[in-house]
Amino acid sequence: MNAEACLSAPVSDVKAPSAFRTISEVANNLEVPQHVLRFWESKFQQIRPLKRAGGRRYYRPEDVKLLSNIKELLYTQGLTIRGVQKLLKETGRGGIVRPSEVAARSAMEELKGLSEAGNLPVALTSVGAQSEAGVLSSAARNEVEVFLTELKSMRDLLRQVGV
Repeated sequence: MNAEACLSAPVSDVKAPSAFRTISEVANNLEVPQHVLRFWESKFQQIRPLKRAGGRRYYRPEDVKLLSNIKELLYTQGLTIRGVQKLLKETGRGGIVRPSEVAARSAMEELKGLSEAGNLPVALTSVGAQSEAGVLSSAARNEVEVFLTELKSMRDLLRQVGV
């Protein structure tokens, strides 16, 4: 990367994945104001950025992941702060996982099981190879869209029962 490209690239692209991040970098990455991150620190004792002289905060990669998960639980999943606090208390700092990550993992396992059992529609079994090539056939695209619609309706049902 040349010096000009390095200056114009976002900091997250320049830093190593294991590097600490400032509050402004984390706020930009998560698309939340800095004061929200400070507020979350006061509400979730599990968020403990390293503080240097003058109170400057440095977030570890695991802090950023936790903040990202908290954001999704609050903003996307609709949990309250108290609900997230309870979840963190039950699962611990490292145990909190985005519901979408759990759903994605279980969906991938289910698809793998269906594929191995030969119960997956032909169009979906070839989706992986076709998507690697960058092109999906119209039949595969339609099959995926139907599958996605079914998944969305299942998600909506789960939300209705409070999962």
